[in-house]
Amino acid sequence: MQQQIEELDIQRQNHEAHRDDLRSQISSLQKAIHTRRQAQHHHQRQLDNQARHNRPELQFWESHLCMRIEGLGIDDRIKFVYTHIDERDWDRQCAFELNMETKDYQVVAVEPALDDEAVDAVVERLNETRDLASFLKAMRALFAASIRP
Repeated sequence: MQQQIEELDIQRQNHEAHRDDLRSQISSLQKAIHTRRQAQHHHQRQLDNQARHNRPELQFWESHLCMRIEGLGIDDRIKFVYTHIDERDWDRQCAFELNMETKDYQVVAVEPALDDEAVDAVVERLNETRDLASFLKAMRALFAASIRP
């Protein structure tokens, strides 16, 4: 009988030690979750603040260049769509996709087709200067030149 009591006492001690270990693990996991949530909340606030600054600039480009910017659902690719280029058809759209996956930007799709050498020259200038505004204006000019009769 004494032996069974000792075995049950040892078993109880093992269970208490296991319980204490689990409580410790739960506590450190809760701290890690709390830390990650705070970091995520801080990051979201930064994104929201940046979005407030980006929105007016985006609206400026969209209204002054008659252009819109679309996400493609593909990482590091953006589609730029211009309108009001063809004087005979203001709704006609000209577009290109910019791949920003690598250090050097690449135009991966153009509609309607443009001279490859002219596009390459504009992209090369973008990669050298990183001046996106000049690049967008130059691409619009290429579309306008290709549509003129």
